Amino acid sequence: MDYDVIIIGAGPGGIFAAYELTKNDPDLKVAVFDAGHSLENRKCPIDGDKIKSCINCKPCSIMSGFGGAGAFSDGKYNITNDFGGSLHEHIGKQKAIELMNYVDDINMTHGGEGTKMYSTAGTYLKKLCLQNKLNLLDAKVRHLGTDKNYVVLQNLYNILKNKVSFYFDTSVIDVKALEDGFSVITDTKEYSCKKCIISVGRSGSKWMETLCKSLKIPIKSNRVDIGVRVELPAEIFSNLTDELYESKIVYRTEKFEDSVRTFCMNPNGIVVHENTNGIITVNGHSYEDAALKTKNTNFALLVSKHFSEPFKDSTGYAESIARLSNMLGGGVIVQRFGDLIRGRRSTEKRIEEGVVSPTLSATPGDLSLVLPKRILDGIIEMIYALDNVAPGTANDDTLLYGVEVKFYNMEVSVDDNLETKIKGLYVIGDGSGITHSLSHASASGIFVARQITDAK
Repeated sequence: MDYDVIIIGAGPGGIFAAYELTKNDPDLKVAVFDAGHSLENRKCPIDGDKIKSCINCKPCSIMSGFGGAGAFSDGKYNITNDFGGSLHEHIGKQKAIELMNYVDDINMTHGGEGTKMYSTAGTYLKKLCLQNKLNLLDAKVRHLGTDKNYVVLQNLYNILKNKVSFYFDTSVIDVKALEDGFSVITDTKEYSCKKCIISVGRSGSKWMETLCKSLKIPIKSNRVDIGVRVELPAEIFSNLTDELYESKIVYRTEKFEDSVRTFCMNPNGIVVHENTNGIITVNGHSYEDAALKTKNTNFALLVSKHFSEPFKDSTGYAESIARLSNMLGGGVIVQRFGDLIRGRRSTEKRIEEGVVSPTLSATPGDLSLVLPKRILDGIIEMIYALDNVAPGTANDDTLLYGVEVKFYNMEVSVDDNLETKIKGLYVIGDGSGITHSLSHASASGIFVARQITDAK
């Protein structure tokens, strides 16, 4: 065997699995493969000047490489079982929280010290939300910021690079089961290992689905979240963000009883492009450094859609909506809330005259031509509901960027050790369809690493 353990994917799940494997058993031969670049070589060419929109780099430096799609996120680690995935259903609620706190300890000792931990415990905002038909979910939130998150990742890489063989810019084509291990076939060479951990993230969803079919590992359709990213003056949401930073708020619409939720809140942050399998969507970042903060706050409003038989391609459904946005706007579309309500497209002039200066260069347009009516109705209802707890949310000049889509991988069938029916083959992180967050993905990596080293 070339290696004891091969990890496919250098996102949070893969990084923390490698960290725990080498910590618990320094003699293990471990390799990590990723289609993207090393951290220092991950550079998005969009500079807002010469290049203002996505040019479809392959691989995308925002989505792939060391740190995964979370490397340039705003570094929010939510310590909770209420959202972020269903890891606790496999390993137990107490163990899941214990591992998420352990991940936080590692982050704090590798560059994250001094950052703030927020909590919903004892907040008056819980009552205020309930009085307005909104549910504020319970969580502790560690905010590293995009800048500190990068520092933590660099420090972890500096430790791991002397203990682990990293193969960047290396695409894994296939994984085959052998009698006593696995063959990992890349675009340049074939490698063998005793154990294999797959942690390909959301950007590897199609590859993961294809692999499961070839290995006859059962999968089932997961949900998809479709919506917009809201941007408004930071003062409007300051009562929530000053105390909680990240507030996960869920609303059940009156019209259709659909679930709409806030997601990825970025106080004084920026709105950014995201490239998933060649489709341009929108996301948000924020920074710990005061010099990098803006006057705006942004967050996503997402409508969750669960599909039943006979429909199986929830990801394909969401991709088709995102492609429509790309077709009409050449990428991301931005619209004033007032224009949306009046049934007209936004123009550059109307946006320039508004009180909110956009932090992302996007095409003024009409989101009602892109988003299905049921989803758009839910978003509008949610904005008016939020206006009751954060007055000003429903102002005419509030900006809506579309579309934002959260693709959840087909859920891979694994046991309570996160091991597939093929012994020695583990699937972790967001690529498993089980975790949907930095903290849950990282915890799943720690968990599987311990399963492997404890069994030796």
